[in-house]
Amino acid sequence: MLTVYGRATSSNVQLVMWTLAELGLDCERLDYGHVHGGLDTPEFGAMNPHRKVPVLRDGDLVIWESTAILRYLASRYGDGGAFWPADPALRAPVDMWAEWAKTTLAAGFTHPIFWPRVRTPAADRDEARLAAAITAFDGRLARLADQLDAQPYICGDTFTAADIVAGHLLYRWFTIDIPRAANPTVEAYYDRLTRRPTYQTHVMVPYDALRVEGA
Repeated sequence: MLTVYGRATSSNVQLVMWTLAELGLDCERLDYGHVHGGLDTPEFGAMNPHRKVPVLRDGDLVIWESTAILRYLASRYGDGGAFWPADPALRAPVDMWAEWAKTTLAAGFTHPIFWPRVRTPAADRDEARLAAAITAFDGRLARLADQLDAQPYICGDTFTAADIVAGHLLYRWFTIDIPRAANPTVEAYYDRLTRRPTYQTHVMVPYDALRVEGA
């Protein structure tokens, strides 16, 4: 039995749950973190010393960090095809774009944009800093658009793990109340993702519970 520890409203948990769904894997998800608590227990600390979600348990094996979980699941339970190729040379482009999406795209959105806009009261918000972060993120999305030019997915004609790491951010990007530069290529890409039942179920999760009063 695969068990995921983490709340459905966590973006990183959504990455893992979407991966599981794309691979056709069943799991039990347990609510941990935010209003659910549980991160400070000795049992959770024994699984993840950083006390963050998500955590995956597969039998006696415990893995934390969302993209590490993705790579494990794809390597162990995938078929070695385009989603996460078995050939290292073919896998490298997927892995590069997945890594960029985590270290650059997500890093430029979650804490600099989503948290100030949703998790911070307007009275405490640095509007100039938020505006600068939005402009910078628009620039990162322009790079993603260049990669998506003339192809439906990040690494070509087929959906891959890179699309999960980048694509799970876009629901929040396109639904929070902020100004966004027009980007028809990424908008069309997002539209393709929203047609996937797995995306609808595990990523298009309302985040009203995360919004603080006055945000």
